[in-house]
Amino acid sequence: MEVKTLCLGVLTLGDATGYEIKKAFEDSPVGEFMEASYGSIYPALTKLTEEGLVTCEEQAQAGKPDKKVYSITEKGKQTFISAMSSSPSEDKYRSEFAFMMLFADLMSPDQVSNLIDLQILRYRQKQAEERVTLGPPEARGAQFLKGYGQAVFEAAIQYLETNRHLVEERDDFAKKDKHSRAAEAAAV
Repeated sequence: MEVKTLCLGVLTLGDATGYEIKKAFEDSPVGEFMEASYGSIYPALTKLTEEGLVTCEEQAQAGKPDKKVYSITEKGKQTFISAMSSSPSEDKYRSEFAFMMLFADLMSPDQVSNLIDLQILRYRQKQAEERVTLGPPEARGAQFLKGYGQAVFEAAIQYLETNRHLVEERDDFAKKDKHSRAAEAAAV
């Protein structure tokens, strides 16, 4: 999804500065499945303004540069609604943990166990967080996403707890370690 569409979506919930739009990607559920950098948000807001999809009002601040507050126009709302009627692209999953687990055979069982424990802890923390919601908390979409997120975290925790033995219990590591110690002893 284009950053312009993401910005329009945030602005349908209320007027915002570029900074506030960026914070929506960091401090709300949106950040769990979409990301946008300042380097992409501000050019997108400039284009949206040029296209008449948002307006920009500069507000004076004492001792600071004026801040720009963006508002979505009716044309912008219609453009956003139209964008929401298209099929979403396939989900992408990015995870350093998953990448590291791909190479679990190269790590010690203790390293693997520690990584899994850390990931479980992080998922439990995410479950417990009271994240800022985007839009009214009673909105059906916000409630749906909160439940969806809880289900995803719970399923991930359950999988890690149930299947950790697949990468922790490895006879080959003990054999390799025994052989490397024997080779080192023979070399001395």
